[in-house]
Amino acid sequence: MEDCLQTISQYAFRSIGFGERLLPRSDYTLCQQFTLIGSGMIWNIYFGTVALLAGFFLATAVALGKASNTRIIRKLSEWFIFLFRGSPLFIQFFFAYFFFLSLKGQYAFFDPFTAAWLGALIVLFLNTSAYTGEIFYGALQSIPKGDTEAADAYGLSGWSRFRRVIWPTMLRLAWPAYTNEAIFLFHSTTLVFFTGFPAWQQRGDALYYANFFADKTFNPFVPYPILAFYFIVLTLVIIALMGRIGRRLNSHLPQDAKRPRARFLPQIIR
Repeated sequence: MEDCLQTISQYAFRSIGFGERLLPRSDYTLCQQFTLIGSGMIWNIYFGTVALLAGFFLATAVALGKASNTRIIRKLSEWFIFLFRGSPLFIQFFFAYFFFLSLKGQYAFFDPFTAAWLGALIVLFLNTSAYTGEIFYGALQSIPKGDTEAADAYGLSGWSRFRRVIWPTMLRLAWPAYTNEAIFLFHSTTLVFFTGFPAWQQRGDALYYANFFADKTFNPFVPYPILAFYFIVLTLVIIALMGRIGRRLNSHLPQDAKRPRARFLPQIIR
């Protein structure tokens, strides 16, 4: 127990540069694998959370752009969605890395863009914005006509109409599909350090460390199930959070009557 606590203190934050610099070289214990793979999850959570939050706003703009009556704005939004939905995310990571690398050779400003914390984050941000933009666009097209007519009847127009009626209804309709996109995005973060973006000083994500232990122990049946366990827990957290927000979005709608709790009533007298 004391050895495991010492391992946790040494490696819990190694993926972000705190703790032991060197990775274990022998006697790979279960505690070491749980700790280091869990440490790598910090990167997965960082990539997914920041890309999801930032992509939410760009996706809203893209959805509105695709629904715009202005041809140029509509076509730009359509091609943005088509580009990132039509090409594999793995290829997008490679293309972005070498693109930023070529810019780095000419302009020192692009140096941070070749690091995963920024360059890969930009790719995930753009990718989820495209997918979410299409989801939001579909929700925009599905808004009941009665909602917009009611807004017109109340004299709402412009920004007030969008903020009070269009946007909340769009989110309510899109939320189940958006929840799936959020889960997919967090799972996609495992691709980052297996593309062109290097893991500096062996500070990678959860899959990076799982692959490390699988190579060293020649036994993939321990580190990969640990990795799956962490992502299952993360998925349950995402479902719980998104479900809570979804219930908030639908709080104004009539709720189904609560069903009576089932009770076991043994037949003592027939």
